[in-house]
Amino acid sequence: MIISQTPLRISFMGGGTDFEDFYRRYPGRVLSTTINKYFYVGLNSRFDGRIKVSYSKVETVDNRGQIQHPLIKGALEEVGIVKGIDIVSLCDIPAYKTGLGLGSSSSFTVGLLNGLYAFIGKHVSPAVLAEQACQIEINKANSPIGKQDQYAVAFGGLNMITFNCDGKIEVEPIYLAPEMRENFQKHLLLFFTGKERSANLILSKQKRNIRGKFESLKKMSDIVPVFKTALERGNFYRMGELLNQDWSIKRELAPGVSNSKINEIYKLALDAGAWGGKILGAGGGGFLLIMAPLNKQIKIKKALNKYQLISFRFSEAGSKIVFKS
Repeated sequence: MIISQTPLRISFMGGGTDFEDFYRRYPGRVLSTTINKYFYVGLNSRFDGRIKVSYSKVETVDNRGQIQHPLIKGALEEVGIVKGIDIVSLCDIPAYKTGLGLGSSSSFTVGLLNGLYAFIGKHVSPAVLAEQACQIEINKANSPIGKQDQYAVAFGGLNMITFNCDGKIEVEPIYLAPEMRENFQKHLLLFFTGKERSANLILSKQKRNIRGKFESLKKMSDIVPVFKTALERGNFYRMGELLNQDWSIKRELAPGVSNSKINEIYKLALDAGAWGGKILGAGGGGFLLIMAPLNKQIKIKKALNKYQLISFRFSEAGSKIVFKS
């Protein structure tokens, strides 16, 4: 039996600049952190040589070619496992339909790959896990996504990730003193809007719009190092302003990124004293991240009391094996 644990992530800045159609022409940048909410993947050998995979439904097949789940099938192909395995998964924040903006799909894929390599007695680096997860999700499953999530959850921690025009990807850790790190967390609030959405539909539109929105994406990329500098200086007010600026640009990238309901919730937060915020992931629903002064947070929570407040902590580690027998 093997169990892998892979964190979910919060992306602060630069989402959308991790599409290859963009960063091959101009460097893409994102700044994100992993959090203490996890995807667990359990794997065990089967005596009968068949494959059983359990997710929102259960598949029991004779070989991997019969598997319907594209990510599981792709991961088995990547690692070279043909049959004789049970796979089951569980997430701290499950997305039953279409995702919630915390990178859960990539967390699952990276965690599955990590577990499968442990299953055959092999260790691979976070960079290999991330790049293979990109190949599976983008090239094999044809998901209209970028590459930030795979790298964020494979490496773990607080990072600025740069997507260079030559295709090379750099993961730069951001080291904060413990007090600064704690203070950063205290200025963040995370609310569930109560709405799941079709991330792939929104992302497909956003991908098609890259050429027409190229200058907007350049601005989003260029804001990331400014946000990083503000973070390292502990200028949380400035960070809130930049979050608001980034979100204002992002919601113009494609129809569905925002809507009247999200705009209403966000305005409630700003009117109650928030500095800024954004919808995580593709947009359209899921989780709303708010950055606010400590003395305004009670008022913000009251203003958004219809929406579930999610407690979280930053996490340091990326995908890892937590049990092996």
